[in-house]
Amino acid sequence: MESDDSTMNAQQEDPVLAGHVAELLAAGTATVSDALDRLGLPGSAHGIAPLTNGLRMAGPAYTVRYVPAGDPKGTVGDYIDEIPPGGVAVLDNQGRTDATVWGDILTEYAASRHLAGTAIWGVCRDTATALRTGYPMYSHGRFMRTGKDRVEVADTQVPVALGDVQVRPGDIVVGDDDGVVVVARHRLAQVAELAAEIASREDAILGAILDGATIADARKQHGYHTLQRREG
Repeated sequence: MESDDSTMNAQQEDPVLAGHVAELLAAGTATVSDALDRLGLPGSAHGIAPLTNGLRMAGPAYTVRYVPAGDPKGTVGDYIDEIPPGGVAVLDNQGRTDATVWGDILTEYAASRHLAGTAIWGVCRDTATALRTGYPMYSHGRFMRTGKDRVEVADTQVPVALGDVQVRPGDIVVGDDDGVVVVARHRLAQVAELAAEIASREDAILGAILDGATIADARKQHGYHTLQRREG
């Protein structure tokens, strides 16, 4: 399928878009997840974990969908040349843990091209390279066996799964120590604004506690127990 990287290119050119992405990154996945809950939206990718702690990523998704290899066999793809700097490679390998779709060559190349990171509904390998380069990697696990001749690229830039969440091309993918959340592109401004509000109220609760208030009083004053409750 022909690449459509207009959203990722737009991020480079649109300071408003880039600002919202930065806001989500600063808020963190826990706060963004609360904002999604408040809006009654999916987005918290269950089963997707960071390779290591201390790294973060946020950027528009470039999606890749894998299927079992057929006859004749296809390839695991050379799509990475199409992902602009700041994009997140999102690979849907149907949650398979017996064959990898990402290794050291892709890690080194992605880092050199300044991708924001990679998220895989499946496993990765050559993890020492990602750890050495500090490349943000999120997946369902790690396993050394190649995906070549076991899986093949079926499509790029189509809706895919990341755990139990759908990811469309250009959706914003945020990752940190707690995992990965996905924000639909058309919801970006709304979720970023709400995440900032939730973060502000939680900061106020902490400030009140440190100033001597009880946690019960501080939480009641700032509405802690309903911060994530669905509106309406």
